[in-house]
Amino acid sequence: MIKLNFYVQSKNWSRRMSKVTKITNEVVKKKTDLNFDKNINYYLNIILLNDKKMKKLNLKYKRKNKTTDVLTFVSTLKNINYNKTKYCDIFFSAETIKLYSKQNKISFYDHFTHLLVHSFLHINGYMHKKANDFIKMKKAEIEILNKIGLQNPYLL
Repeated sequence: MIKLNFYVQSKNWSRRMSKVTKITNEVVKKKTDLNFDKNINYYLNIILLNDKKMKKLNLKYKRKNKTTDVLTFVSTLKNINYNKTKYCDIFFSAETIKLYSKQNKISFYDHFTHLLVHSFLHINGYMHKKANDFIKMKKAEIEILNKIGLQNPYLL
């Protein structure tokens, strides 16, 4: 089971909400490609912020005193009487997504989709600290984005 919740904490997202919701639901439908486990209950919070709030989170949890486009946090609980459960918070900053989109000459929504796929892969065990892990994750991202109809973001 996958349960999505959206939280808007910035006026920069208001006009984008219908498109963001639609994209998120479409990407979630690709759950087998994203390695979502059918034996795990997922509670996914999509939290839409501005740069100021994102910078505070990035400093507090990643020790980086700058904003970023996305941060993903996962908590896993296991109870012998229930399926394993993952509680996931994915934070997005509209300003940084817009900046990166302009720099790379792609649409805001294409970049958001890439970040969403990237976060969903993190939720399901993909990491990119080591070179081999980065290559594996990048390959999965490219394949999933291709199935959605988006070009390889690493060619930009």
